[in-house]
Amino acid sequence: MTTSARLVVRRVHHAFARHEVLAGIDFDVAAGRAVALVGPSGCGKTTLMNLCAGLLRVREGTIESGFANPACVFQQPRLLPWKTALDNVAFGLKAAGVARPERDTRARDLALRMGLAAGDLEKFPHQLSGGMQSRVALARALVLEPDLLLLDEPFSALDIGLKEELYGWLLADCVARGAGVLMITHDLMEAVRLSDTILVMAPSPGRIVTRFDIALPALEREDAWVYRHTAQILQSRIVRECFGLAPLARGVATSRLAGDGSGIREIAALAEAGTPAAHTSAGCAA
Repeated sequence: MTTSARLVVRRVHHAFARHEVLAGIDFDVAAGRAVALVGPSGCGKTTLMNLCAGLLRVREGTIESGFANPACVFQQPRLLPWKTALDNVAFGLKAAGVARPERDTRARDLALRMGLAAGDLEKFPHQLSGGMQSRVALARALVLEPDLLLLDEPFSALDIGLKEELYGWLLADCVARGAGVLMITHDLMEAVRLSDTILVMAPSPGRIVTRFDIALPALEREDAWVYRHTAQILQSRIVRECFGLAPLARGVATSRLAGDGSGIREIAALAEAGTPAAHTSAGCAA
């Protein structure tokens, strides 16, 4: 899939009654790129995702999308309890008017490739484990072949083995089709593994305070690379402040780790020099 579609968010502010939740949010998501919104609980990540998904009305600012076929995966699987796993996977296809034989075939093929057993497809959600429900929820989104995938912490409750398996499925599918991805997470390592750009948010009100751009393609990032670069990002003074972490000893935030990390050092130096954080970036090269 070749497309120049973009999700463009400009000067978005949002409030619930008199409580300001988001202030001055600006970012883009281009086709073929994955953007992660990372921040502590209460910084407005889910509100921002709901605005991008059209589940909340934009009150101030603009959100414009050139994507034609978005799909969402939420923190909770949100499966329909009266439908089987197969029917849950095929639900979006049914809503799109795909005939029963075709939608069942497409849903079954994808679900089996994602590790669900044939017998699981006839079970109802309450008969499935949490991991199986997460597979069904992800398959329900991917079977639609979305050009923009919106992920609201869908992997947060999963064990590390299942996370790694679903990460692989997600990356392979989105890279193959050139889809755009916008994900929210409080897990910095997950963002380093999956995204091309990490936008760090601070609370009260929610705002983007710094960003990291990652040059190495996600499919080429090995575990050691992910661990090392997560540690480098955690040296950033701005990131530590956002997550309420203790300051590092003087000079540590600009040190080099494991033979590379110049991008992270640049972030710390620019932040300390007073460069506007919202425009700061780091290239985490291999």
